[in-house]
Amino acid sequence: MGEQVSTITRVGFQGDGITPEGLFVPLTLPDEQVRIAVGKDNQARLLEVLSLSPERTEPPCKHFSVCGGCALQHWEMTPYSAWKRDMVISVLEKAGLETEFGPILTTPPETRRRVGLHAKKIKGRTELGFKMRRSWEQVRIEECPVADPALIRAIPYLSEIASVLFEHPKSAPILQVTLSQTGLDIDIRGVERNKSGGLSADARMQIAMIAGEHDIARITLSEEILYQSRLPSVRFGRALVDLPPASFLQASAKSEADMVGLVKEAIAGCKNVADLFCGAGAFTFPMAEIASVYAVDGAGGAVSALKAAIGRAPGLKPIRAETRDLFRRPLVREELSVFDAVVFDPPRAGAEAQARELAQSKVSKVIGVSCNPQTFARDAQILTQSGFKLDKVTPIDQFLWSTHVELVAVFSR
Repeated sequence: MGEQVSTITRVGFQGDGITPEGLFVPLTLPDEQVRIAVGKDNQARLLEVLSLSPERTEPPCKHFSVCGGCALQHWEMTPYSAWKRDMVISVLEKAGLETEFGPILTTPPETRRRVGLHAKKIKGRTELGFKMRRSWEQVRIEECPVADPALIRAIPYLSEIASVLFEHPKSAPILQVTLSQTGLDIDIRGVERNKSGGLSADARMQIAMIAGEHDIARITLSEEILYQSRLPSVRFGRALVDLPPASFLQASAKSEADMVGLVKEAIAGCKNVADLFCGAGAFTFPMAEIASVYAVDGAGGAVSALKAAIGRAPGLKPIRAETRDLFRRPLVREELSVFDAVVFDPPRAGAEAQARELAQSKVSKVIGVSCNPQTFARDAQILTQSGFKLDKVTPIDQFLWSTHVELVAVFSR
């Protein structure tokens, strides 16, 4: 490993500065001169920044540079947001997709409503934290400018819960914590089963006592309910939906609202809409204020929660919901023919099979919501090659200071 001085030319897709030689240097910005230690696979370790970028700013979190959650807190917001928007533009242009790009919509600090906290025993003490940068080790979290403050305030008693999860020596618990409108919902993963098949009765009792003392809504162990004082609920439009255990929820209510607003704007004037990969109804219920909605998802628990909330949501157009694996059994062109518009919001793998059916259908408007610009570009190519026009793409920065970017796209015939 040797040392050298170089200049950062740009920031790459993983948030690292890149030198003219193609070396990746974490925690650096364009035009900075740096002294680095060169390692394997074009990775370099920053030793010193010799000339600071005028765009460099003081990170708001004391864990930054050690914690692996954020990569870009040291960059001023305006150039950081422009870089993230340019990532979407670059991916789509590389795929040959031409369109109008809207301004990026960014979630503010302290609005993330779900986090995954890793638990570890250190000298007899249980610590909760996030994984370190490029490491399986973890950093103990005492603050987080991204997360809702209520989640950070909960860490002391979440640590108490975690402390009873190490009955099996190979357990590596992760607490998936969601802040719902009716309290905390905690789903525990990574706990190895002992000879009795799970946690001991004593551990379960301790968890229930801690949960009751701190008014937690629900605790599940790989979706098995350990404790429940009430159902965790969230509001989607006019509906209050009870979340099933371990269900998907957008990380930020602000970004969810931004996406919902774009989707509702796109379906204005439509009478019959399909919501594919609907989850528990984040788009279904707001769209039902405008049009009849057919909601489909492969997650049976989410669809059941959506159905249960329909009767409690006033003043909506009709909603039908179905559990269906859209990867193996997408809606075919004949089924799609009755819809004025189709919204699809798939997981990171995208919706290739469904996109191929949409391409052959008579649907005149499609709205794509994506958490992965690469798989979206593939699906968008399928649509545009069949006669759809990609009218507009709006980047969404739901995961502040990370390298992750999402988007909402509108297609028309």
